[in-house]
Amino acid sequence: MKINFLGADQNVTGSKHLIQTNGYNLLLDCGFYQGKRADSNKLNSTLPFEAKDINAVILSHAHLDHCGTLPILVKNGFEGKIYCTPATAEIAKYIMLDAAEIQKQDALYFNKHVENPADQIYPIYSEQDVLNAVKHFETIDYFKHSNQWTVLNDNLRFKLYDAGHILGSAIIYVEIKEGDPSASSGQVIKTLAFTGDLGRDNSPILPAPQYIEEDVHTLITECTYGDKNHNPISDATGNFRGAITTVIKNKGKIIVPAFSLGRTQDIIYILHKLINQKAIPTIPIYIDSPLAEKITDIFPKYVTDFNGNFQKDFGYRGASPFLLNNITYVRTIEESKSLNNKPGPMMIISASGMCEGGRVLHHLKNNIENPQNIILITGYQAENTLGRKIQENVSPIKIYGKEYNIRAQVKTLHEFSAHADQNDLSSYISHVKNLQKLFLVHTELPQATIFKDLMEKSHPGLPIEIPTMGQSFEV
Repeated sequence: MKINFLGADQNVTGSKHLIQTNGYNLLLDCGFYQGKRADSNKLNSTLPFEAKDINAVILSHAHLDHCGTLPILVKNGFEGKIYCTPATAEIAKYIMLDAAEIQKQDALYFNKHVENPADQIYPIYSEQDVLNAVKHFETIDYFKHSNQWTVLNDNLRFKLYDAGHILGSAIIYVEIKEGDPSASSGQVIKTLAFTGDLGRDNSPILPAPQYIEEDVHTLITECTYGDKNHNPISDATGNFRGAITTVIKNKGKIIVPAFSLGRTQDIIYILHKLINQKAIPTIPIYIDSPLAEKITDIFPKYVTDFNGNFQKDFGYRGASPFLLNNITYVRTIEESKSLNNKPGPMMIISASGMCEGGRVLHHLKNNIENPQNIILITGYQAENTLGRKIQENVSPIKIYGKEYNIRAQVKTLHEFSAHADQNDLSSYISHVKNLQKLFLVHTELPQATIFKDLMEKSHPGLPIEIPTMGQSFEV
């Protein structure tokens, strides 16, 4: 078996891992790269393999950096199935349609403001490309619901465990038979697991990641926060109270760049709970993401995959955590623009989470130079993204080619991360049975190096790799 690492290797975007065995090419994830525009366009418009050579794809979850280049894969000749959970299939369609629309709108806006036609940008894929891609989806329930493996061929089968990261996220467990059973050396069974993005214990909505019951010879695990531990989610109470108190005093605005999937629902859940407890003052909250509204509507269909918090906080009285009197879902561009003229205090939650596109860019350019406002970062900001520059206060920043000085307060709430931290990762790996090889992906090199050192101390003799983009290993 050969593992080819083709994305999210020493960075946290563009997840792609190609497994080759017995002439079969199995792709785990086909994600969108997010970073410098020139790099992103190149890495997203071309694939590091021949699409027609891929036999099947297993998608870990619906975040754009894991599913976002599936339209390119299909456009370039892929004819197989894309396996994922039912929730992932529903959500990924909206995520990719939104990406196509953002590419179109960003190109139109950007091209209006550049003088040299050679500097113009173009969408990487269209709405129709997305609709063509979703025709390839084949939905698979978590093994805990179905108790069934999915067979790809006589030598290859897989099952899905709940990763607890976002709705529908899965840990992919693959069993592979190699060798000739009639030969003297016989047939060998190899097992591999890919965590996708691993969730946390005590998430607001979702359960902790499931432990794998079988032996795992090779584990490919995300390691986004291999160097640190998160604050407990309970700390959000004080941080939200502080931010809201400040903008009420200043009559300012809180701008929250947030992923439409997962992060936005978690934030709404926490805010609703805190308002019910009268722990924070009530101010107008605008969810300026049509995508977030569509995805939020999917959540009630999968309450059986929620954790006990939901039943305790809302479910017992038949209430929805996502509906609240002071929350307004902003649908049209005109409604979004009108927020510029509304006086504070208010909170605007808008995508994208790393500030790489979408409506949040307009809110940032209109509010980031006002010291009465707060920019609230609630998730990981990848290297070279606008979100990282804002988080690190690299001023001035460029939005649509124009420079803006960061005068608003910038605060980061690490407790909202949906990724496992160092303790979570260590605990999860300690429960993996018969582990013989460990690969650390979806991470930057400094974080991965710290975590590798930790694992080498707790698992002496275990081979651990931090693969680079394009690197391959025989296992």
